[in-house]
Amino acid sequence: MYLHSGCQIAVSPDTKYFAVDWLGVEVTRATLGIIGMGSIGYKVAQRARAFDMRILYHNRNRRRKAEEEAVDAHYCEKMEDLLQQSDFVMLVVNLTPETHKLIGKKELGLMKPTATLINISRGAVIDQDALVEALQNKVIRAAALDVTYPEPLPRHHPLLKLNNIIITPHIGTATVQATRMMAEEAIANILAVLNGQPIPSEVFPK
Repeated sequence: MYLHSGCQIAVSPDTKYFAVDWLGVEVTRATLGIIGMGSIGYKVAQRARAFDMRILYHNRNRRRKAEEEAVDAHYCEKMEDLLQQSDFVMLVVNLTPETHKLIGKKELGLMKPTATLINISRGAVIDQDALVEALQNKVIRAAALDVTYPEPLPRHHPLLKLNNIIITPHIGTATVQATRMMAEEAIANILAVLNGQPIPSEVFPK
């Protein structure tokens, strides 16, 4: 929100000076709560460690001790504990019946009023109506969403009218390099199947 608003101020034709008391929130030494510590969640933790963040995580299965120690991450068996302690809560879960609307009014109410909710998983992991209410009433400070439901949101959706949210168009992997790597991985899987070899990225049904 700080960067987005700052850009608007910097380029606005009405700007005559920059306010000295316009302050953002420090990331360094803040507490990051990661909900979903799979491969992507763990990479988020690796990057957050570089900012000297305190890292909490909630996951179906606890990571190995060596993996926790490598990023100095602390396991929260109860998601509620993570929500209450975190300055930034990041959602990195798959969308399943269990995670549909995982974050609703109750969960938002457990978060700090100074906290930011970040969703890079799937839009339906959050109850968007509850999020609108929480942002309007300052239950939480802000939200940053790379995913919504539907995508894109209808142009009249109330989330689009709030000034304490950033929404991006599902661009978490939208780089030239990432797209190329995904294409190469898909080709490698196809060739493995055609040649009767083990599939490198096989997904096992649950």
